[in-house]
Amino acid sequence: MQNRRKFIKNSLLSTAVAGLTGRYCVTTGNADDLPDNKFIYRTLGRTGIKLPIVSMGTGNTSNPALVKSALNKGIKLLGTSEIYQNGNNEKMIGTAIKDLPRDSYMVMTSSGDLAWIDTETGVLNNAFTYDGYLKRVKGSLSRLGIEYVDILIQSFAAKRESVFHEPVLKAMEYVKKEGLAKYTGIATHRNEPEAIRAAVDVGIHDVIMISYNFLKTNREELEDAIRYAASAGLGIIAMKTMAGAFWDKERIKPINSRAALKWVLQNENIHTTVPDCSDFDQLAQNIEIMSDLKLTGTEIRDLVPPTGEVTSSIFCQQCGECLRQCPHGVDIPTLMRSYMYAYGHNNLPHAHYTLTSIGLTYNPCLECTTCNIHCSMGFDIRKKICDISRIIDIPRDFLHV
Repeated sequence: MQNRRKFIKNSLLSTAVAGLTGRYCVTTGNADDLPDNKFIYRTLGRTGIKLPIVSMGTGNTSNPALVKSALNKGIKLLGTSEIYQNGNNEKMIGTAIKDLPRDSYMVMTSSGDLAWIDTETGVLNNAFTYDGYLKRVKGSLSRLGIEYVDILIQSFAAKRESVFHEPVLKAMEYVKKEGLAKYTGIATHRNEPEAIRAAVDVGIHDVIMISYNFLKTNREELEDAIRYAASAGLGIIAMKTMAGAFWDKERIKPINSRAALKWVLQNENIHTTVPDCSDFDQLAQNIEIMSDLKLTGTEIRDLVPPTGEVTSSIFCQQCGECLRQCPHGVDIPTLMRSYMYAYGHNNLPHAHYTLTSIGLTYNPCLECTTCNIHCSMGFDIRKKICDISRIIDIPRDFLHV
């Protein structure tokens, strides 16, 4: 356990010593109320689009005024999904961008259903169909109130088979040809190196969105795959940058979100980020970060787990080692991701959706008195599953989903 703590500390120190080695385009922000602010822009791969290094993930807000404020302050790209708030997040974005010039913002979304994916393996199942997918894409456009999205993402593309899935490729080619999406890409929470390389090799995508933060333990392999994709001209967008937002379930020890986001952006191959933004204070902080990425000594220390901790008890690496160990075939990584949504981001509706989408109707650990799974992060898997499984008993109307 202490070795893991030392690994994280040494990794952070190495990053700080290396400094900012990338070549950045620094441009004055376009917000009228921030005339002196200079934003760092990076080019999103071969798309040629210059974006501020911080974009906006909207999954944790239902406030169109917050989105409008972000756009006014210089944010360009809005990241949403059909699965956020049962489609209502896309509707909210539509309200925020209504009547705005179409070239004043960009929208990235993912359409589809989590039930189309075997979340244990990351492979699409027979529920996915070409026609069904296109219907969902058009549904996203209708809710957003726009004729096309700038980036359409295939979500949960965790395996090479999913990236090369013929109906998906056919659909992605169609939406580009018909002008329903300017660019396409994949997103993955798991098996990132494999998925990243597959997205390059398949030859049709422009963008990759990946889970990337200071707590990732597969950094060497992950960053090698990121370099491979960036050198091939793909734009790289980082998500899950806050690593669960808290060190603890009780939400007493917050992770320094400013430091966590700065850490991600030390990597010059990360072209922009989509941290969830839920309030105006968070937005103000993100705007400020866009002009100064230097990590202070205090910020570096803040990214080392608190005394007595070896890592965040909220953020699961999604390594999948637990899957081979569970005799009952429980989809533990998906439950752990739901745990992060609920306890880290306080987003019960999304946690509930994630659990019900994999068909969870009861606590799968209820009849197990002991758990023999050895989690690589030291988590008490059974205890966490017992905690998060309680959400499925909450009526949907109580969750506003």
